[in-house]
Amino acid sequence: MKRLIQLTCITALVAGSAAAIAQPGNYTGPSSKPAASGYTGPSSAPLMTAKQLLDNGKDDQYVRLQGKLTSHKGGEDYEFTDASGKITVEIDAKYFPQGVNVDQNTMVELTGEFDKETFGESTLDVKQVKVVGK
Repeated sequence: MKRLIQLTCITALVAGSAAAIAQPGNYTGPSSKPAASGYTGPSSAPLMTAKQLLDNGKDDQYVRLQGKLTSHKGGEDYEFTDASGKITVEIDAKYFPQGVNVDQNTMVELTGEFDKETFGESTLDVKQVKVVGK
């Protein structure tokens, strides 16, 4: 009887571990962990263009941009492009939407904090990625 209880406990532990490791649904994004659920409603962060942000943005300002991620520069850095120009954005893998492939043709809305640099390249630290069209 003791052996049966031990075997049952080991089986339950192995099954629980496998379920914890498995990814939900058909997630194909760049993260091995599921993205955290988050608020997806309206935002009070102003919608700007890349050029407006680079020309007039203030350090630590929260903003939204709509356009495309046209290339991956390496690590968390991507090139974001809209009709006005380009800006480098930093996106942690956990902020990409689950179950959706994002490529250079996907229209996205990025919400994040502007990191204005006096010297060097200013960037947007993205906290939310929403797909708004393909």
